[in-house]
Amino acid sequence: MNTREQIKKYITSQPESKRSDMQALHRTILQVMPACKLWFLDGKNSENKTVSNPNIGYGSRTIKYADGKTREFYQIGMSANTTGISVYILGIKDKKYLTRTYGKKLGKASVTGYCIKFKTLNDINIDILEAAIRYGVETSQ
Repeated sequence: MNTREQIKKYITSQPESKRSDMQALHRTILQVMPACKLWFLDGKNSENKTVSNPNIGYGSRTIKYADGKTREFYQIGMSANTTGISVYILGIKDKKYLTRTYGKKLGKASVTGYCIKFKTLNDINIDILEAAIRYGVETSQ
């Protein structure tokens, strides 16, 4: 199964309300990043144990570790969680930027250094979320 098929299967496996929100958000992210690399992480480690929620990833960035090694990873991520949806905006150096810049404008969302978590798209301002995603893409390239 290729990445697009894995993503489609993951989104369609969600309960209806979450499924439609994830499909809409997937389309929005693809409009922001039309030619991006797509990722699907099933949330399992090398021993096939579940260690996180499955994630859809968009874009590509290189992470450099202290030992000089590098690894490719996605820029923007999306995942279903027990209460709603999480959007990950990776590569922002200032861990207070998302909260300070978008937190109060987003609506009913929890915002951390790299994660925006909300129950439904109706609870947030999608234009502000899109602006945060655009900022993340521009700063993490």
